[in-house]
Amino acid sequence: MTGTPHAVLAATFAPGDTAVTAAMRFTREVLTAWAVGSVLHVAEQVAADLAEQAIDEPFEVIWKHFGDAVQVELRQRSSSQGDPKAPSVGVEEWGITFAGESRVHWARLTLPGSTDKVASEWLEESARGPHWLGFLADASDLLAGTLDPDMVPAIIAQIVVPRLASWCAVYTSDTAVGPLRLVYLWHADEARIDGLREQLGDMDAMIADARVTSTVHLADSQVLAVPLTARGRGLGMMCLGRPDRFTDEVIQFAEDIGRRAALATDNARVYAQQAAANRALQRSLLPPNEPEVPGLDYGVVYEPAGEANEVGGDFYDLFKAGDDSWRFAIGDVCGTGPEAAAVTGLARHTLRLLAREGYGVAAVLGRLNQAILEEGERARFLTLLHGDITPVATGLEVRLVSAGHPEALRLKPSGVVETVTTPQSLLGVFHEVVFEADTLHLDHGDVLLAVTDGVTERRSGGRLLDDDGGLAKLLAECAGLSARAVAERIRRGAADFATEPSADDLAIVVLRAR
Repeated sequence: MTGTPHAVLAATFAPGDTAVTAAMRFTREVLTAWAVGSVLHVAEQVAADLAEQAIDEPFEVIWKHFGDAVQVELRQRSSSQGDPKAPSVGVEEWGITFAGESRVHWARLTLPGSTDKVASEWLEESARGPHWLGFLADASDLLAGTLDPDMVPAIIAQIVVPRLASWCAVYTSDTAVGPLRLVYLWHADEARIDGLREQLGDMDAMIADARVTSTVHLADSQVLAVPLTARGRGLGMMCLGRPDRFTDEVIQFAEDIGRRAALATDNARVYAQQAAANRALQRSLLPPNEPEVPGLDYGVVYEPAGEANEVGGDFYDLFKAGDDSWRFAIGDVCGTGPEAAAVTGLARHTLRLLAREGYGVAAVLGRLNQAILEEGERARFLTLLHGDITPVATGLEVRLVSAGHPEALRLKPSGVVETVTTPQSLLGVFHEVVFEADTLHLDHGDVLLAVTDGVTERRSGGRLLDDDGGLAKLLAECAGLSARAVAERIRRGAADFATEPSADDLAIVVLRAR
């Protein structure tokens, strides 16, 4: 583990079922960009082996290129993790080291050919040929592989060093007219990064107004400043430095990468802005707080299945309706995105408003059905389970209506599970619909479970989770658990039912009479 790496790429991963595959995908992207496909399959397996040994905390995967070898490191906060295991495939060497509070589990793979051969491939500045065209294609794939605007500058710098330059500095601005600021700096010799950072303070004025590719001198380096421009907007600057002159061919390659980098930056920013807006919208459609209900223990789970820029169609609510009563709801709007969010907002506010005006649960659903139909072309079908909770000496009295929603289930302390709702028409379809409420008593220890079809219709091959009463069987295993534990057990059961990630939103509401 000695020597200075020629290039380094790193990414951080959250723990969970997808962590191993994510680490393998990152490894594939890195080695593709570095054009070292000869060890790709072995490297993916090594990354998977290390990720499988990570504890349930975020971890960082770092790939380093040393010319004649590549090395993967899995860095995680130090804790008791048991004895490390060797990779399941052959590696040159592996081990465990400690850096501050972090534990580093690493493995090293030797590359075919000598160091000189690898270096010459990276630094050769001949005419455009398959090698360089492959380099540009790999750079494009790597840049397109992230939608995190904070990751793009790091990828830019680590693509061009050391192939095109000895070091790279990436500047961006928060707005089209804002000042440029240094957001990422990388040098082939890591020991020189701090000194280079100080030198770059004198260069800000030289590049602030640059609109075309230009060269300037800084200490012992010639600097190539390439504007990052996408869709007619200036996003920043990519500055490359090397001790000798930039040839015309290298300048052309740098400009090609600059165009790809600018587009990746712009796409990542747009995605991040949209994702932030939709996360705010999603939060606005969920309960602002969780009320204290006498005699009630409750647990909820909500997991939208879409990408970060997509608002889920499932929702739930629990709120005070009167002096001695509370209301709950769990629903599923057809579709996702802004149109579904509009119906979700309409439903949530209508339920709360009419409850405070004294309408019973059946009457509320009748008026909500009419309000959805009045939306015209913007209307969306909605399944909804809506109930009224009243604490009594022997437990909880519940009146509820199931409008096209998956059946609610009651679990007795003995482990017996039974259906407690009568199926009725979903909302937003028929004008002349009259809803009727079912009355249910929950004795102390009884549990009421309500879910959306992200649970009941979880698919594994040709089988659904709720086939042959699958959900009731899961619930029967939860006797004696708290409401939160029941909700988590159902969530985990749905996740484990199939290997692939769910394609549908998921909401779970569990009410337990204390």
